[in-house]
Amino acid sequence: MRLLAATVIAGVAITNVASGFSRTAPAQVRLKTATAAITGITAAPVVAKAYDLILDADFDRLVAELPAICATGPAPPVACLGLEALSLWWQIQLDPESRALDPAFLAKANEAIAEAERMTRAEPNRAEAWFYLGAAYGVRAQWRVHRVERLAAARDGKRIKESLERALALDPAMHDAEFGIGMYRYYADVAPAVLRFLRWLLLLPGGNRVAGLQQLERAATQGQLVSGEAQFQIHVLYLWYEDKFREALELIQGLQRRYPRNPLFLQIEAEILDVYFHDPAASLAASERLLALARAGQVHRPVPAGIVARLNLARQLRALGRTAAAVTELDAIIAAKPAAPAGALARAERMRREIKQATPRSASAGRHAPDRYASGRECS
Repeated sequence: MRLLAATVIAGVAITNVASGFSRTAPAQVRLKTATAAITGITAAPVVAKAYDLILDADFDRLVAELPAICATGPAPPVACLGLEALSLWWQIQLDPESRALDPAFLAKANEAIAEAERMTRAEPNRAEAWFYLGAAYGVRAQWRVHRVERLAAARDGKRIKESLERALALDPAMHDAEFGIGMYRYYADVAPAVLRFLRWLLLLPGGNRVAGLQQLERAATQGQLVSGEAQFQIHVLYLWYEDKFREALELIQGLQRRYPRNPLFLQIEAEILDVYFHDPAASLAASERLLALARAGQVHRPVPAGIVARLNLARQLRALGRTAAAVTELDAIIAAKPAAPAGALARAERMRREIKQATPRSASAGRHAPDRYASGRECS
């Protein structure tokens, strides 16, 4: 299985949501016209509310509300196209091995890029036009990295950087653009050699880990649209590179409070407790909470969320030596024959065989770290 975090985050050095290099754009992209810059993000509170629906995994409600936001509402059409692409991307993250949404996602991301390019031609001095162009390229780049299309993602990364530099030349106070700049600067400093080569090949500048993290943290507190997304990305940095495990867990728990119906944040808590705290009992308890919420319909996408919870229950029960209870959870998954998340049935069957074949001594020793964090350090 491809690792969602490993593929997406390791590639962010050249490809994230709004890449750039410096808070102030270089001279070659500074405005060469006397026309006044148009700053700010139109209807930012309305767009931010829609973004929050995505982070809460309330994708159906987003679809219902988008017409009032853009078609008849105050935000430009490009905002809704970008939100639709982001919604599909977050749905992919909930089921990263499935490719069922890939065609729809790619079509929507391309549509958002086309509309943003039209907007930049019509209003070249409007900062948000360039911001949305960078964001649209950014979400497509993340998907391309996830699908291991790194060179195509790097080409998108160059367009992201150019667009965001133009946005910042027009509006240096656009903290939402700082999110992407911070991501670029941090990962460009810590990226694997292959990604540094791509950066060199495309003439992209180097990074700065400390300054990048500071910009990300500013975006998390001052960004109008991306504060939740920035917190989500910061938790990965804290785990992989900063050795701030407690702070990462606190960020995820904060996201749970802010977005209580997104099962991904509950799942991640269980994974952190397993991989970084080596506490199977606490990880077990976190997945028990997720399963209870899924059964009660208190998270979105409750059926696959319940399957994910059961898989981790089996993993942690096995680690605690409670193999009979682990088998009960695995048998429930196998009997359900779940179609989603992709690969869950195969993993349950594999773990069931391993337990059956294991000796009593080894039955509790075959823990497998969750895929999200299995090789995070390998990306450094």
